[in-house]
Amino acid sequence: MKLCRYGAPGEEKPGLIDADGNLRDLSPHVPDIAGNALSDEGLARLRGIDVNSLSIVQTKPRFGPCVGGTRKFMCIGLNYSDHAAETGADIPENPILFMKAISAIVGPNDDVVMPRGSTHTDWEVELGVVIGKPCKYVSEEDALDYVAGYCTINDVSERHFQAKISGQWTKGKSCDTFGPTGPWLVTRDEIEDVQNLDMWLDVNGKRMQTGNTNTMIFTVAQIISHLSQLFTLEPGDVISTGTPPGVGMGIKPEPVYLKEGDVMELEIAGLGKQRQTVKADA
Repeated sequence: MKLCRYGAPGEEKPGLIDADGNLRDLSPHVPDIAGNALSDEGLARLRGIDVNSLSIVQTKPRFGPCVGGTRKFMCIGLNYSDHAAETGADIPENPILFMKAISAIVGPNDDVVMPRGSTHTDWEVELGVVIGKPCKYVSEEDALDYVAGYCTINDVSERHFQAKISGQWTKGKSCDTFGPTGPWLVTRDEIEDVQNLDMWLDVNGKRMQTGNTNTMIFTVAQIISHLSQLFTLEPGDVISTGTPPGVGMGIKPEPVYLKEGDVMELEIAGLGKQRQTVKADA
């Protein structure tokens, strides 16, 4: 299934994308794409609905973030071998974890707003993993059983805030609008091999990033298992799993960063496309 949330910010309704690409209203059956709806039982109940009984949404509404109720937005840094190489970083021995504020989460086509003083705002197409049920001390072999589904994420980053203002990477990762998520949550049964998904990102129509999840240093299963040894993963929690090469900070001889009016477009195979216009905060 391709599940989504649509409508004005803070007023999103649950939806489903049918086989013909129509947006159908799920609100008579579930209050949100969140919580128990993400469990195996909740998803099975949604699969049992006759899709043709659902009303087609005739307008073209805004898509919101594809999952609600997120309490943790976790990100894995330097998780693609080719991206680590372009930044000159050593291959990490364990997954590098940093947190992104949940207030950064926006819809897949919402504007990305550079904060005041930003001069180094960068792009990062990433595979998002959404947890479907409580997850603690799980093995790699069982880890994917705890996934509700997958989505596209743009881990927008302000590199000066991230690296030059003393403190954690979170400073450059958590700015408002720096977490476009969606358009859809694609349930795990629809993804044959999560470690073989093509991805790309364009800026102003120019291809900047091209990659595949097969160059991840730590697989999705390894990441989930590792994090679950540290704390409980909960339904609706999101893990952004790292980015392939082609980010602005890695461009030679001089890095290239976003400016007002730039347009980012990005997609992961089977998970949907995003498009954001860059604005400067007033």
